[in-house]
Amino acid sequence: MKLRMDREWPALAALAVLYISLAILAPGFYQLDNLRDLALANVSVLLVAAGMTLIIVIGQIDISVGSLFAVTSVACGVLVKAGLPLLLAPLAAILIGAALGSINGGLISFVRAPSIVVTLATMIVWRESLRWSTGGAWVEDLPANFQWFGLAQRTGQAVIVLIALLLFALFWWASENLSAFRAIYATGSDSEAARLAGIPVKQVLFGVFVLMGALTGIAAVLNAVRFSDVPANSGMNLELKAIAAVVVGGAPITGGRGSLFGTFIGVLLLGSIAPALTFLGVNPYWEKAIQGAIILATVLFDAIRTHREHRPALA
Repeated sequence: MKLRMDREWPALAALAVLYISLAILAPGFYQLDNLRDLALANVSVLLVAAGMTLIIVIGQIDISVGSLFAVTSVACGVLVKAGLPLLLAPLAAILIGAALGSINGGLISFVRAPSIVVTLATMIVWRESLRWSTGGAWVEDLPANFQWFGLAQRTGQAVIVLIALLLFALFWWASENLSAFRAIYATGSDSEAARLAGIPVKQVLFGVFVLMGALTGIAAVLNAVRFSDVPANSGMNLELKAIAAVVVGGAPITGGRGSLFGTFIGVLLLGSIAPALTFLGVNPYWEKAIQGAIILATVLFDAIRTHREHRPALA
């Protein structure tokens, strides 16, 4: 697997500095319970950010994933409550997420509507439709085996983290080895050149948004089974977390480049800030400010690097 370390090393270096500092100043951070909580809290972000990586690589954006996440969570809760076998819940989530993602993909790829406009509209439509249909009420009285997939809590926690990591690893491998993913990178780098090379650009774009929806759906299920009830307001700010992780991981917002390894580092770095502040005794309200500073530093670093790459050579 090729690691594009020229873009990923700043996030990796920042993560190393953070973790070394915690090992010296707050070794309690590495307690098993805290590491487990850290992993569980970022499972959904990791899977959604994986899909967002491809969205950004292809030069688009999707700010509807938080609403899609909420709709899929509630829909799966309702289906399970109505009698759907629990083992079919992930499949239902994938299908529902993919269907919603196809709406975004169809409008963006075939109608050629701007992705920021389309996903802003669907973000509002799905969130408000869910609020209207549920009245803001949670899905309650779910089957006893819903939480943690019917397993003991610690076992269920381990299973959720393992599923997420395996899916991410599979996705990472595919992004480095399958021709379909090379078509995504080619389209993001130069869509016209990709079209002339025989790549079905519209279909590739459509497929990326369908895949984004499917990954968001499975992330929603893995998050929902952590609780005994399904909240109707889940997924708030999920799109911002996913986009931030991708950008911090080295993917330029203009598209064409990016890697799953960088996204993994971005999720880990941004997700570790809040618990790190707690163990360091720092006011947790600094979390957003620090995350913003990291994102800003990443964008500035990328801008400087891009300027140097395109600066004419001195005679």
